[in-house]
Amino acid sequence: MSLLVLYLLLTKATLTSFSGSTSLPIIRQDFVEHRHILSDRQLNAAMAAGRTAPGPVGLWVVSVGYFAAGTPGGGVGFLAMITPAFLVIPILQFLGRWVDRPEIKSAVRAVMFAAAGLMIGTSIPLARDSLTGVLPVAIAVGSFFFLLFTKRATLWVIAGAALVGLVGGLF
Repeated sequence: MSLLVLYLLLTKATLTSFSGSTSLPIIRQDFVEHRHILSDRQLNAAMAAGRTAPGPVGLWVVSVGYFAAGTPGGGVGFLAMITPAFLVIPILQFLGRWVDRPEIKSAVRAVMFAAAGLMIGTSIPLARDSLTGVLPVAIAVGSFFFLLFTKRATLWVIAGAALVGLVGGLF
């Protein structure tokens, strides 16, 4: 895959997302399903590497670029990740005068719901690849309910899941 095509695919994904992980369905479709450049396992690893590292939420796009084309691909992923930041100022200036209109608010809300649906649909194959035993499933279910019913920070879920995984790996 050429670096230009890689940049265009990753930029398409980052330009059409509202937060770092909502580009996941687009990236999975382009890199796993259509072009067969990455596996679900590599995509999971890229997501984990980017989401656990400090920095921007979309940092995992750099890992996708790295898995697709090595170090130059990581550089291209970084460029694709920062491209929307450079474009947002002129876009906001152009669209700013219409932002309070009810039609625009409804359209943004609809796009957010569509993105949530795509995230759920994309999460299922990734979950099948990573939830391979009783312990990972228990950690995932416990984390879900912990976040659903408490107001604790996600850091506690990460720390608790790591502890349970380490202790569970000993037995």
